[in-house]
Amino acid sequence: MEPTASLSPSLFDPIRVGAWTLPNRVVMAPLTRNRAPGQVPTALMATYYAQRARPDTGAGLIIAEATPVCPEGHGYADTPGLHTPEQVRAWRAVTDAVHAEGGHIVVQLWHVGRISHVALQPGGQPPVAPSAIRAAAKTYLVQDVDGRRVGGFVDVSEPRALRLDELPGIVAAYRQAALNAIEAGFDGIEIHAANGYLLDQFLRRGSNHRTDAYGGPIEHRARLLGEVMTAVTQAIGGERVGIRLSPVTPANDAQDDDPQPLFEYVVRQLAPLGLAYVHVIEGQTGGARDYQQGPQPFDYAALRRAYRDAGGRGAWMVNNGYDRALAEQALAQGADLVAFGRPFIANPDLTRRLPEGLPLNPLQRATLYGGGAEGYTDYPFAA
Repeated sequence: MEPTASLSPSLFDPIRVGAWTLPNRVVMAPLTRNRAPGQVPTALMATYYAQRARPDTGAGLIIAEATPVCPEGHGYADTPGLHTPEQVRAWRAVTDAVHAEGGHIVVQLWHVGRISHVALQPGGQPPVAPSAIRAAAKTYLVQDVDGRRVGGFVDVSEPRALRLDELPGIVAAYRQAALNAIEAGFDGIEIHAANGYLLDQFLRRGSNHRTDAYGGPIEHRARLLGEVMTAVTQAIGGERVGIRLSPVTPANDAQDDDPQPLFEYVVRQLAPLGLAYVHVIEGQTGGARDYQQGPQPFDYAALRRAYRDAGGRGAWMVNNGYDRALAEQALAQGADLVAFGRPFIANPDLTRRLPEGLPLNPLQRATLYGGGAEGYTDYPFAA
């Protein structure tokens, strides 16, 4: 269903997106916080998300943190999965808490591919990837040091290339995780096809050196993503599915020397699926908005036109370094939703602070990853 529009949409206007009617156009971006020991969501996580779903102060839509679809999809310590009955039950407590506040929440489905470490893989096996190319990247491990759990960043391990006969299993894992998400009470899902993780690794020439039907020309490199998106939309309905793309980010050693035709092809393939939204990171994830790969700046307006011209009617969500003024400008130029990441970490009442011009709480960087309530659920609401 096409989002409602007005001549001058405001960040705080309601909007119809897929299966949902949202009270505002402010989205809480997915944010990995490494607070799920044993890969199982906790009661503290339920508190965290419920705080950011409160009426009049919270996000119109919450995208829960990146959540692996299978054991091999994990790449960071203490990230919650969505591939066991215990995880599904634990997530239900989170979604119930959000819905009790009147909020909407989807979960970002994730497979990290080569951005992992043997310590996090079943049986200590190498991570999997489109090609056996080690990323110039790090991951987060928690280790026992003198009886204490201590977290830190380490180099990722060298991956092995996925065999052709293993790829249907990857697709099946995403499909089952989507079904698990609905069972867990989520309003829908977002497929994480950004930031140098598995689906993005297949898209890009820097990480995909395959010579079979999943490598080489653009249509081959985009094949796995297309199969995943078709499977999940058929399983739960396109109106409950979004996707995240990051055309030029170098995050996790994501490299492609000609991203414009690649991502325009991708969005044209997405157009017939009836998606709820397309979520685009503009520039370098968490960094420069004007970052570019290839010989010329990426044309995000052309990307949106390619999607619309192909019949895509999902809401267009923008992300990366937005404040209120820049967000209102993006809406005036054709965006439908604006995602805010780190501002929501420190400001559970962000959608009150933005329109009232209230100062924002400072972010505690030392508590971003791992730990407990400190720097997680103890940020104050505005008086």
